Amino acid sequence: MTDRTVDTGSLIYDWNTRNGRRFSIPATGRPLSFFDETLRDGIQSPSVRDPSIDDKLEILRLTASLGIDAVDLGLPGAGPRAVEDVTRLVEFALAERLGIEFACAARTHPADIEAIARIADATGTKITVYAFLGSSPIRLFAEDWDLDLLVERTTTAARLCRRYELPMTFVTEDTTRTPPKILDVLFRAAVEEGATRLCLCDTVGHVTPEGVADLVNFTRLLLESIDAPHVGIDWHGHNDRGLGLINNLRAIEAGADRIHGTALGIGERVGNAALDLTLMNLKLLGALPDRDLTNLVPWCRKVSEAVGVPIPPQYPLVGDDAFRTATGVHAAAVIKAIKKGDRDLADRVYSGVPAGWFGKEQAIEIGFMSGESNVVYWLTSHGYEPAPDLVRHLFDLAKRTDHILADDEIRAAIDAFRGAAG
Repeated sequence: MTDRTVDTGSLIYDWNTRNGRRFSIPATGRPLSFFDETLRDGIQSPSVRDPSIDDKLEILRLTASLGIDAVDLGLPGAGPRAVEDVTRLVEFALAERLGIEFACAARTHPADIEAIARIADATGTKITVYAFLGSSPIRLFAEDWDLDLLVERTTTAARLCRRYELPMTFVTEDTTRTPPKILDVLFRAAVEEGATRLCLCDTVGHVTPEGVADLVNFTRLLLESIDAPHVGIDWHGHNDRGLGLINNLRAIEAGADRIHGTALGIGERVGNAALDLTLMNLKLLGALPDRDLTNLVPWCRKVSEAVGVPIPPQYPLVGDDAFRTATGVHAAAVIKAIKKGDRDLADRVYSGVPAGWFGKEQAIEIGFMSGESNVVYWLTSHGYEPAPDLVRHLFDLAKRTDHILADDEIRAAIDAFRGAAG
């Protein structure tokens, strides 16, 4: 094996930037931040279990280690258990000095906001109220609401937050199906009453990237028109059309400065935008050059274990197959790169995601699509001498199977081969 490195970037032609089109974050006067919804919207998924408090504490620790700025700790208005868990999470984060911003969801009902105020008072810290209110015409029709009622609930919630000295983010549910006239009235009312952020929600996963850009631009212009550029813009997306990730990225380019998501994209129906994939892509796009994301995989795995949702093998980055190959031609290229002594080269020759950036590594397996180089590599990396007869035996075995050989299968085959030879 040689010991040399090369600039792998010079070996990759990038069609993403050929015409000068580069991902960019506009100057909004506010840094880009991230808001984790795993412990609130995430566990509203019909397929998950509510994690134990110990699991929630570990998830929160891992969340903070990723540099995620704020966390929705729950919906205290849901009942005593939610209040108890949120209180424990706040106390834990303060004791551990996690440096994370606390937030809780609330309906625009006084009881929900008062529940958050009691926790803030008991723990001696600020908790941002994410006060949500359905705003789309279809929701208004179903609920027999009108715009006057929405304005009343918005102002009541904002005034109550001011009374308790709680920062408030005003959340319009189903923003992406709400006409500009309604949003204009509600946003103005919320800002006039002291809301510090507006949260734009794609509650049912309706919007396309073009719609995201239009909505964020509309909101930015509205805030400028009322001399409120200090008010932040959140983007909260769902994945019903499979557009959660790309919509997160488009929202950033359009000027949203706080992006929501959950680990593994868990959430109601088919889930929220995946915050793990958002962070991974921003790292690859050069938007998070100094962000240490080596805990991204442990975070996702902990959430998977805690909520009882298995990670599909093909899931990007975190799935078991993400950097695993048994195909002969692919494995041969990776093996040749490894032999050059350059891990970055090995990470990139057959992968668009450098495994080492995220604490993972390439895995070469043996299966029905493998070549002899797979067998030689596996034997060598597991401490076996790649004798030609043994290599041929394992290669022939692999060709007769319909799956990737597990390590135990290979070891058993080696033992059987040696026993027959002896």
